[in-house]
Amino acid sequence: MTKISRRKFIKRTIWASIGLFLLDIFWFEKYMIKWKYFDISTSENNKITIVQLSDLHLKKVNNTHKSIAEKINKLNPDVLCITGDAIDENQNVEVLNSFLKLLDHHIKKYAITGNWEYWGKVDLVKMKALYHSHNCQLLINESHQLSIKERTMSIIGIDDFVGGNANFKKAAKNLPSSDLHIVLTHCPQHRDIIKKEKGDLKIDLVLSGHTHGGQINILGYAPFKPRGSGNYLSGWYNKTQPILYVSKGIGTSILPIRFGARAEVAIFEV
Repeated sequence: MTKISRRKFIKRTIWASIGLFLLDIFWFEKYMIKWKYFDISTSENNKITIVQLSDLHLKKVNNTHKSIAEKINKLNPDVLCITGDAIDENQNVEVLNSFLKLLDHHIKKYAITGNWEYWGKVDLVKMKALYHSHNCQLLINESHQLSIKERTMSIIGIDDFVGGNANFKKAAKNLPSSDLHIVLTHCPQHRDIIKKEKGDLKIDLVLSGHTHGGQINILGYAPFKPRGSGNYLSGWYNKTQPILYVSKGIGTSILPIRFGARAEVAIFEV
């Protein structure tokens, strides 16, 4: 067995560490999706399953997206919520179409806008029609009530807080009484306004994205957070009402890397 010098050993260790680091930031945390499951229901009967997809930032449909769609189809959730930044540019509308084609048509879907749909000058009329063709409603300061498993649920979809004109009061105006009220708002900072504007309305869950978990997260510290993040980074914020979940999302923005902020899909039982 050939012995190697201490210097060569250290050099190889350093290069191996660099290689593993690059593999992590450019591949593992971007493409090895973490599926998170949360049961926040108050009853064992008639649980409703919601899947949240956020910040897809679709530029092409790759094997990761195909795998996500396949798993969602197997889960067969009652509702799929797409919480903004599905695409960055108007030219990628057809890419979104290709992804939505992978999802079973019968799954009820709801979507909202994110900042990049505005910054990328996406044709929202065209996007709304595209979503509609895939059994998905694009909610822009509007709500929709549906009946599932002998329960009623209102989905309240808010326009983007940074790029659009977020208006919770408009979205919740003339809202029918429901067993569950779910709010979709891309930027988690908007929750601070919703707190003040919700009045007596009981909101069961707010779903947001936008932050990417910082995208670069060093032991819980994110050097960069996009405007509209506020004091939120990722995960649960449930010490005060309404409870909020901030998804790290799927895609990346600006830099094509993730570190300490693995891409995720969240599943909720309510």
